[in-house]
Amino acid sequence: MKEHMLPCMNKQLFGVECPGCGTQRAIAFLLEGEFWEAFKMFPAIYTLVVFFILLALHLLDKKRNYYKLVITSAILNGVIILIAYFIKIYFNSVTN
Repeated sequence: MKEHMLPCMNKQLFGVECPGCGTQRAIAFLLEGEFWEAFKMFPAIYTLVVFFILLALHLLDKKRNYYKLVITSAILNGVIILIAYFIKIYFNSVTN
């Protein structure tokens, strides 16, 4: 499965990873049951799963209002993704 993954266009064009780099590999690790490896690859993977579950509930279950949970989850994901991205950039610059 890993040989069929899409390359990061940002990394190919500019030589810099994007904040979403590692998402496909993290999903592959999740499907293989490698939960710690998935987290190390993309720390927001679990909150992203929760976000998509809440989004599906919001779209499918019209009796309840999931709007605030979806927005809160989206903001939480954005924060985690950006923090992880800046940490990755910092440690890559320190080691190089």
